[in-house]
Amino acid sequence: MFVALLEIELRLEASHSLKDKRQVVQSLIDQMRRRFNVSVAEVDRLDAWQSAVIGVACVANEKRFLQEAIAHVENFVESDPRIVVVRTETEIV
Repeated sequence: MFVALLEIELRLEASHSLKDKRQVVQSLIDQMRRRFNVSVAEVDRLDAWQSAVIGVACVANEKRFLQEAIAHVENFVESDPRIVVVRTETEIV
């Protein structure tokens, strides 16, 4: 069994309140859960208006499958025009 962990640091330029931020982040999290069947949560910078850190976890029996799944998640997040990806960090154990 292998586990992939992905941490994504985001910048939300158009966000001017926590409500704005949470609408974007929650929408992104819901879409990732539905589309990729991964566990997702906002894990840091909960009270910052224009930044967020999202954690993604996925379990599988092959490393190659996890690498592909995480790459798809990263591409999906980077394609969202509402956000800027500042940093990603991936670990497969």
